[in-house]
Amino acid sequence: MAGEKKKAVVLVSGGLDSTTVLAIAKSEGYDCYTMSFDYGQRHRAELEAAAVSSKQLGAIDHKVIALDLRAIGGSALTDDDIDVPEEESTGIPVTYVPARNTVFLSIALGWAEVLGANDVFIGVNAVDYSGYPDCRPEFIRAYESMANLATKAGVEGNKLSIRAPLMEMTKAEIVRVGTDLGVDYSLTISCYQADHLGRACGKCDSCRLRQEGFAQAGLADPTRYL
Repeated sequence: MAGEKKKAVVLVSGGLDSTTVLAIAKSEGYDCYTMSFDYGQRHRAELEAAAVSSKQLGAIDHKVIALDLRAIGGSALTDDDIDVPEEESTGIPVTYVPARNTVFLSIALGWAEVLGANDVFIGVNAVDYSGYPDCRPEFIRAYESMANLATKAGVEGNKLSIRAPLMEMTKAEIVRVGTDLGVDYSLTISCYQADHLGRACGKCDSCRLRQEGFAQAGLADPTRYL
């Protein structure tokens, strides 16, 4: 239809990165449809943050998909017997959730097909990230290739794109971009073990990266800490 705006599905967790991605997609002229996952994560306050930020940034629709990743466990975020680390570590950390982004992107891809959206946005980052294999550019490129092979849209020539605009940004750069686009970071929750009120621990990897980002950007950190 003439004049119809382009559509995008944006994966939002309620955290700093994905909320910035939503603001970027909106600034590029997309009608944004946001999707979050209730997958049994410790930090459930993030789901409310995702809904609030989606509304504040003008999402057309926001869906929360229920998945029980606790059924397989294997991560400090989905298994209460594995503690969230509060010291820096090397290698892939125990907060990595097996196959999480692969699963999330697959469901977002399905919604994109239903909506007639050619773009799926995700807030993965390969610079200031925690060592997750599904946050690398190689993964995004491979997933995009698969998406165009596995879908009706791709087969019919409607190329699907997996957009990861934060991939090469530092956390400070992300914070500056989001601030310029009007993101209210006080509404976001990044902590791996935030309490039910959304207050952050200030000790986990995600909290440390967030703190460093605001400090390096020269901006006040609006996070509520325990």
